[in-house]
Amino acid sequence: MRFSVKRAVVPLLTLFGVYTLTSALYQLLTCPGKVPRTQMRSIVVRNWNQTQYRYNQNTPMVFVGGVPRSGTTLMRAMLDAHPDIRCGEETRVIPRILSLRQGWGRQTEERWALEEEGVSQEMLDAATTAFLLEVIARHGEPAPLLCNKDPFTLKSAVYLSQIFPNSKFLLMLRDGRASVHSMISRRVTIAGFNLSSYRDCLTKWSNAVEAMLSQCMAVGQSRCLTVRYEDLVLQPRATMQRVLRFLNTPWHEGVLHHEEAIGKPGGVSLSRSERSTDQVIKPVNLEALTRWVGHIPADVQEDIENIAPMLRRLGYNPKANPPDYGQPDPEVINNTQRVLRGDFKSPTNLKRQVSPKIDSKGGRN
Repeated sequence: MRFSVKRAVVPLLTLFGVYTLTSALYQLLTCPGKVPRTQMRSIVVRNWNQTQYRYNQNTPMVFVGGVPRSGTTLMRAMLDAHPDIRCGEETRVIPRILSLRQGWGRQTEERWALEEEGVSQEMLDAATTAFLLEVIARHGEPAPLLCNKDPFTLKSAVYLSQIFPNSKFLLMLRDGRASVHSMISRRVTIAGFNLSSYRDCLTKWSNAVEAMLSQCMAVGQSRCLTVRYEDLVLQPRATMQRVLRFLNTPWHEGVLHHEEAIGKPGGVSLSRSERSTDQVIKPVNLEALTRWVGHIPADVQEDIENIAPMLRRLGYNPKANPPDYGQPDPEVINNTQRVLRGDFKSPTNLKRQVSPKIDSKGGRN
């Protein structure tokens, strides 16, 4: 039998998460005189010049999420180009831990058994918070504002907003036809999505977007901002100005030139394991905006409003092929011309290639 790296990694990540949570719970259970809510986990990280950063659950941070192929990688790369922000690559493990925690919170025999043994929901929250903080803080170079980007993480936006009370959220939205065509044409395997069926993928896209938008609305406009991929590509300056204002972060011109910060200290770290890497090494351009046009099967297009009702709810015209997304900035047009000339190649310092599989919880196998 051929050895599969992705099959080996999943159990290891899960075991690591369970071990960390168990260790944290042990510490809580062996300190009966302390109340978990009052405990404040604090992490100190130093950068290359020994500047010290201290993080805890009250530290402001941002979570970037959305259905895969909706521009989450582009957004986090542009944020990473800001000297005050660090997102980094996907952690893969955070969505799995959130899924575990969600399971422990359901009214099931497992929850009752845990509570019978003295493991309360408050203890589980404290352990989960400590684990997530550890991963996010040490996942890359420290910065004043930490950011995490993992597929589907915003399905847990309400819970994350509770355990990290000063966090904010960016929900990336994209025309579902474009997202699904990208999944299928680039073979981005997502558990539960049938890549041989546009109908199935559009249905799953609509359901996933609805769930994350509901979470975003529950968190509230002051803490969750929706960002359209089309706006980010067509008018990157105005869109990023809005994003940075939302994050209470000063403007920096570097966010419009993320490709120049790839591989630099404090800049943009990319891995070949992320399927969007070959696209975000380029400046913001129009190359992928309407690539889906002409690829949606006729029977799916005819029934598109029933298959993917979130298209119209998000303001996309289900009958237009393509819709009028807006006018591009002159700089974006210039970038596109440069890309079409083939001016941009994969940097040699990217991490080795692996074949990722994204599960419906946001992790990769």
